[in-house]
Amino acid sequence: MPEGPEIWRAADEISNTIANKEIKELFFAFDELKEFEKELVGSKIISVTPRGKAIINAFDNGLNLYSHNQLYGKWMMSENGMQPDTNRSLRVAIKTNDGAAFLYSASEIEMLEADEVESHDYIKKLGPDVVHPETSYEEVLARYQDENFKNRKLATLLLDQGFLSGVGNYLRSEIMFCAKVDPDWRPKDCTEEQLEDLAHYSLELSRRSYKTGGIIIEPELKEALEREGASRKNSRFYAYKRTGKPCYKCGREIKEMKTGGRKIYYCEHRQKSVD
Repeated sequence: MPEGPEIWRAADEISNTIANKEIKELFFAFDELKEFEKELVGSKIISVTPRGKAIINAFDNGLNLYSHNQLYGKWMMSENGMQPDTNRSLRVAIKTNDGAAFLYSASEIEMLEADEVESHDYIKKLGPDVVHPETSYEEVLARYQDENFKNRKLATLLLDQGFLSGVGNYLRSEIMFCAKVDPDWRPKDCTEEQLEDLAHYSLELSRRSYKTGGIIIEPELKEALEREGASRKNSRFYAYKRTGKPCYKCGREIKEMKTGGRKIYYCEHRQKSVD
């Protein structure tokens, strides 16, 4: 599933491709949206806003296209208006004279009036957005210190968009790795320093991933790995999907475990204090 950084980059691409340009053609795959195909021709998208793992495309007539990528949804752009070569199922197509945006495979798509956006069931429950530049460290730390969350296992809590929006499976592994926190712990099990580190890395790693196109490790390590001939796949993460490989910090083996039906990756030596 795309996480916050990927959603923000998708929003940037949509905005750069079709925002503030007259719409010439629309396509909606779902019957309940067909009525908007003709209604929105001639209008413009005036803003594209990431909301957690969803995107709001706001039209100049007050309507808002809500889409949640879920597991397999993906926005693709085209400068010439031609549909990309893909086996995915087309859900939405928005075309202008200068380019087009296509949404594939997503199933949660709605049209909302302006006053319905903030009251949407998904949006109204979102916690602070870890990629948003106005989300502060103090705001995120307050979530980790909140009595309402202290007894929940961090490996599960970090996937809850009501806790922090934008964090997903790879970010949770990387945040806990950098903060040296046991994946089995709850906020109440952490020291104050660890909670501060969790807050710090929740923001730093999410924003780094957004700016770099999905690279979590620090630039110096990235450069060193590239000099050694490492591929992009093997020089993105500290722990995520690196099972059996040496930890970049201590050299011990990266391990994996399942929690809530999904894998989490960690360094036993760094995070579980096992020598």
